[in-house]
Amino acid sequence: MSQARHHGDDRWLTRLFTKREAEPGASVRRRAVAQLTVGTPLVPVLIVTGVVIADLVGGAGMIWLPLLAAGPALAATTNGPRGVLGVGLLAAALGASLGIRDGVPARELAAALSALAAVTLAGGLASVLRVRRERVLAAVRSVAETAQHALLKPVPATVGPFQTAVRYSAAAAEARIGGDLYALIPTPYGVRLIVGDVRGKGLPAVGTAALVLGVFREAAYDEPDLLAVVDRIERSLARNLGGDDFVTAVVAGYPRGGQLEVVNCGHAPPLLVRASGPVETVEPAHPAPPLGLRALTEQTPSLQRLPFADGDQLLLYTDGVIEARDRDRAFYPLVEGLARHVSDEPARTLTGLHDELLAHVGGRLHDDAALLLIRKPAALPESAQVAYVA
Repeated sequence: MSQARHHGDDRWLTRLFTKREAEPGASVRRRAVAQLTVGTPLVPVLIVTGVVIADLVGGAGMIWLPLLAAGPALAATTNGPRGVLGVGLLAAALGASLGIRDGVPARELAAALSALAAVTLAGGLASVLRVRRERVLAAVRSVAETAQHALLKPVPATVGPFQTAVRYSAAAAEARIGGDLYALIPTPYGVRLIVGDVRGKGLPAVGTAALVLGVFREAAYDEPDLLAVVDRIERSLARNLGGDDFVTAVVAGYPRGGQLEVVNCGHAPPLLVRASGPVETVEPAHPAPPLGLRALTEQTPSLQRLPFADGDQLLLYTDGVIEARDRDRAFYPLVEGLARHVSDEPARTLTGLHDELLAHVGGRLHDDAALLLIRKPAALPESAQVAYVA
């Protein structure tokens, strides 16, 4: 009975709000109020009002009139040209009235109002240029976000047998994208993933990251051997990169239950968290050069096989994480941070790590930083295994 009454109340409230939304004048009134609230230059109007009150109380006349120009000047930084013009006209009308009331000489009053008009016109022009720049910046950010989603595709909470989470922060916050890269995809040969760092910054680094991810996504599906995937990336970079360019990366795979394969190409070593035990650093048994530099050395990547049981976790990251410094120039202690924040939920673990990393550097990273964490749960239902298409 109580439950039925509860549902009845919900339906009644729904009908009530629907009726109010359907009233002919309701939406018009809301839009008008919203436009008035957003478009009205409240602070500049308050400044003009304050100058008028000061003049009325003090009766100083010419001393206060020039301060009316502060209204349109401030409006130029926060409002469009209409707002600036409106504040300027209001200030001019009130200034003329106060000047006549206080007996300000006509020549001095004309000079004050002319200065106010000049400030209003200059402010209006400045606001037009500012609005245009904001529109261009918004368009650039939109393109950057689209490029980021195309390049660094969102990773679902589960991929194959793994729980997964990713955190990515570009050093250029306005660009929303940088030279770090990651991907995690299911293939006929098990789940495969890559985390890498392109030398350099800006558009060239983004282009190289796109090249690496494109080759990885194709090779991961085609090549049964993980080392063959790395070789495909190496050959592509050798054809397309300059002599001083390279990419550090860790490529990993899960070909069969209980076993993880790792290939480290000059990258920071992954961190392995056992279900019961401390955080372990997965140092490469045979160090290999970064991708794109194999021709300069005789060293080739080697394949490491690690046991990876239920409850184990693997964290891959880029240099921007471990090279982040605080005010005392101390590096961020990632191993200790992971030990503090590790949990059975990768998303919660990375949220704690990322927040602590930003606090360590004072809120702004100076290099791109990527974190990718996978966890093998004890049992994952078939319905929860998301098919992630890279």
